[in-house]
Amino acid sequence: MKQHPFRLNHIATLFALGAAGTVAAAAPDAPASAPLADVVVISGSRVEHTSFDLPAAIDVLDAARIRDGQPRVNASESLSAVPGLVAQNRQNYAQDLQISSRGFGARSAFGVRGVRLIADGIPATMPDGQGQAATFNLDMAERIEVLRGPFSAVYGNHSGGTVQLFTRDGQGRPSVEGSVIGGSDGTRKVDLNAQGEANGIGYVLDTSRFETDGYRAHSAATRDQRFAKLTMAPTGTSKLTLTASALSQDDTQDPLGVTWATYQRDPRAGETDATDTQNPKRSIADRYNTRKSIDHKQAGAAFEQRLGDDRVRAMVYGGNRQVIQYQAFSRFVQTPASQSGGVVDFDRDFYGADINWLSVRKLAGGKLSTTIGIDYGRSTDQRQGYENFIGNQFGLQGKLRRDESNTVSSLDPYAQAEWQGGDWVLTAGLRHSRMKVSVDDRFVTNGNDSGGVSFRHTTPVLGALFKISPGLNAYASAARGFETPTLNELFYSGAGAGFNFALKPATSTHLEAGVKAYLGSNMRINAALFQVKTSDELVVDIAGGGRTSYRNASETLRRGAEVSLDSNFGAGFSGRLAMTALNATYEQGFGNVAAGSRLPGVPKANLFGELAWKSSDDGVGAALETIASGKIYADDANADIAAPGYAIINARVQAKQSLGGWRLKQFVRLNNLSDRRYVGSVIVGDANKRFYEAAPQRNWLAGVSAQYIF
Repeated sequence: MKQHPFRLNHIATLFALGAAGTVAAAAPDAPASAPLADVVVISGSRVEHTSFDLPAAIDVLDAARIRDGQPRVNASESLSAVPGLVAQNRQNYAQDLQISSRGFGARSAFGVRGVRLIADGIPATMPDGQGQAATFNLDMAERIEVLRGPFSAVYGNHSGGTVQLFTRDGQGRPSVEGSVIGGSDGTRKVDLNAQGEANGIGYVLDTSRFETDGYRAHSAATRDQRFAKLTMAPTGTSKLTLTASALSQDDTQDPLGVTWATYQRDPRAGETDATDTQNPKRSIADRYNTRKSIDHKQAGAAFEQRLGDDRVRAMVYGGNRQVIQYQAFSRFVQTPASQSGGVVDFDRDFYGADINWLSVRKLAGGKLSTTIGIDYGRSTDQRQGYENFIGNQFGLQGKLRRDESNTVSSLDPYAQAEWQGGDWVLTAGLRHSRMKVSVDDRFVTNGNDSGGVSFRHTTPVLGALFKISPGLNAYASAARGFETPTLNELFYSGAGAGFNFALKPATSTHLEAGVKAYLGSNMRINAALFQVKTSDELVVDIAGGGRTSYRNASETLRRGAEVSLDSNFGAGFSGRLAMTALNATYEQGFGNVAAGSRLPGVPKANLFGELAWKSSDDGVGAALETIASGKIYADDANADIAAPGYAIINARVQAKQSLGGWRLKQFVRLNNLSDRRYVGSVIVGDANKRFYEAAPQRNWLAGVSAQYIF
């Protein structure tokens, strides 16, 4: 099938046309519409702050964008509307989403790293920097704040940004709501929730089941989620929040990646194995029955006490994560990579705490807000590895090949100060990160891998914002970033033999300058230019069959621009554009990688555009969405075929009605209207060149919900 690359100039053209249309719609003779309101955010300053007056690139996704007309299964559904962020659904629920911010995190073979995830103030990222977006409860989401660039350094060990989810508080009269969603490829979801307030205690309860047969071969999944939240005010100046959540996925199938030839032949197909003499047409994923089971539980408590303008906040959390993964490794591959077996089985206990104090004082005709705190996290794994065969049958747990305990701990004191006076907002912060990793190897017949390593770094951040006029702010910021190897990145060295204690953390210098402006009362535009220089960039060394090892590379350089634009056109119409241009390259060559090569997994440009309409009574709504991306290289040398750029269009229609105590909602989505065949994500550096993960062609979703308010 003929490919249709979507290049940077095409994205720029679409952006220019969209911006021109928005400006025209916002002209003085356009119909009157509701003015855009600024939003209050927590990210960046750690205190309530209008996003317009924060010297950082930050976007907020509200409850309507997260929940309305969406299945609420993957955070990528709404994160695609944020500039600077690439959120890819791999169509592989065994490996979770692929989220990168300004190019950080694109190398992750599974889960999220390089971007810190937080839910209701509690980390969804482990102390080593690896996170799981699947733990986010989107059904009860109130908003998501996405912070990019230098200011994310105040949250510690990562480099690209921070994604914070905030769920709703229970309030008002009790209500119960149920929803049912179905669609292409056997997609179905059932959700039941309740919320309200009684005797001063707000409560939110939610349970859901998601099932899919999968778009790609061998990609079926079942996901059960549960969530509970209690909020209360022990005194008139304090607040206590308790949360608990659980995620369960049993035998989630892993379709693996495919070669370019297989993708061109059939984007749904799995890769076959030439050594499979019993059934040469059987896919590798089927032969080894590659799959993963996940059982994740956690709970947390956050307490806030206000002392006049000052505030003390304390948070504690803990949980358990159990994972069993069957990879595509065989006994016939006699390499060090096979010595730890093709079955990974670990049981992780984790916990942590964060306590901080905010002091607010008058200083030099302005207000000085100072936050001092300390953040601690710890996780302990009991980890085993087994052969993935018994006799001549693969995909079964065989002999023990690895047995060890892994402990990761982090301790980060931090301080941050913000001064507001006149037309200026000045911010400075400092965080000292210290992470320790220790290994106790109990399976020493293949060598003793016991040992440990520690990393430490101090990350300063500076920012300044100047209010040029009531509707125009300009800002600049700078920071040092720190990104340690995750526990999973330390597991294998070279071809997979033993722990890679030689890996070094990547350090980076971030610079950013931007403007935030209101053009009239109905349009807002944010624009930022940024540069990031990184030393000892962590890159994929060898990847294959679900296992990846890493190495340190040379210096890298990221230079780019982000623009987001929101407008109310009048007559119920609104629009959003989010565009990113990013040139991410290796500044120094290494191995067979030449200087100037592009970082794999990172598109040079991507765009989101939306034109929406809703009736005056908000009873009916519709929207068209455009998502576009430039081509993506899958290897460091840029020698293999890049995943071509693409542009797709989605449409949605939604309606809601009120009948007494009932609130009814319906929606229908049609995704990829033009039936475009495209690669949705890549597996960076796969040794067998099975880089490509196809995205669905034309598909549909429909859902109904009913809420009763008592």
